[in-house]
Amino acid sequence: MIARTTIGGRRVRVELSNAFGSTALTIGAAHIALHDKESGIVAGSDHALLFSGKPKAWIPPGATEVSDAVNLDAPAGSDLAISIYLPEDTKVDTMHSVGLHSTYVGKGDTTGQPMMADATTSQSYFFLTNIDVAAAPDAAGIVTFGDSITDGATSTPNTDRSWPDFLARRLAAAGATNIAVLNQGISGNRLLRDGAGINALARFDRDVLAQPGVKWMTILEGINDIGLGLREGAPAEDAVTADDLTGALKQLIDRAHEHGIKVIGCTLTPFEGAAYYSEAGEQVRVAVNQWIRSSGAFDGVIDFDAITRDPEHPKQIRPAYNIRDHLHPNDAGYQAMADAIDLSLFGVRAAGSR
Repeated sequence: MIARTTIGGRRVRVELSNAFGSTALTIGAAHIALHDKESGIVAGSDHALLFSGKPKAWIPPGATEVSDAVNLDAPAGSDLAISIYLPEDTKVDTMHSVGLHSTYVGKGDTTGQPMMADATTSQSYFFLTNIDVAAAPDAAGIVTFGDSITDGATSTPNTDRSWPDFLARRLAAAGATNIAVLNQGISGNRLLRDGAGINALARFDRDVLAQPGVKWMTILEGINDIGLGLREGAPAEDAVTADDLTGALKQLIDRAHEHGIKVIGCTLTPFEGAAYYSEAGEQVRVAVNQWIRSSGAFDGVIDFDAITRDPEHPKQIRPAYNIRDHLHPNDAGYQAMADAIDLSLFGVRAAGSR
């Protein structure tokens, strides 16, 4: 599996998860290396991972396992290859389906090989949740918490063009090499209902509070609650109001503030023309956005709606940003979203500013 760093370090560790497994997960071996191309690794960079000094790990259902740290010079903005060997028939219960990076799957234990021959490919992550670096004392993290539009769905695979990726590059260009960006978007996720992943309220502790060094978080959630809950033929119990969604956002804000995390609210982007669009849903989206902008509940606001909407048809995404479904931006749209973020929200001056 190929994963990209934001900030760099010279000691790294890997977190593997069996969060949704119903049986124990056995890891027969695991390695980390610098990625070269395709399934290949940079010569001389491979390191075996140990777990409490042992090459194997046994992870109970619902648990995570953090490897011992290894000495590996992982530059900022570099690609790492993490390989795991599963010696038993294993049901893949814990995964990130829209990984947008090629994952290579082969037979047998190939964790220490320089390249995996005859591999099949996927674009999902399996059991891999985090890569941590030993960072400077002033390092901090931004969790981008959201759904597919934060996940980067429909961006070009293997190019790191989600808006959190573009934000990470902007921060690095501005000299903020001590700020990591942790993308915790899940495509299809909702604030109040399970579906594609457990609901945002339920996953908040694991995906935000448990992350190391978090100082800020952004929230871009709710459009799937609106679209799926208010579409024609939707179950009555799925219906949501603006008050339902703003109430959920208040819960996230309060819980983050209890842990000293500043919360940046993101307005919901246009969706007229999407498969689950409805006029009732549009009214709820407008009301939620108005609350995000004016309530004062957040520590800052990013108006993604204003950036992505078509000035001639404000219920719709700009044609130049519409990849195909009138919901998800293309690469240019994601970059425009990141470029519109005021870096001073994170205590950073944009490159070239005074």
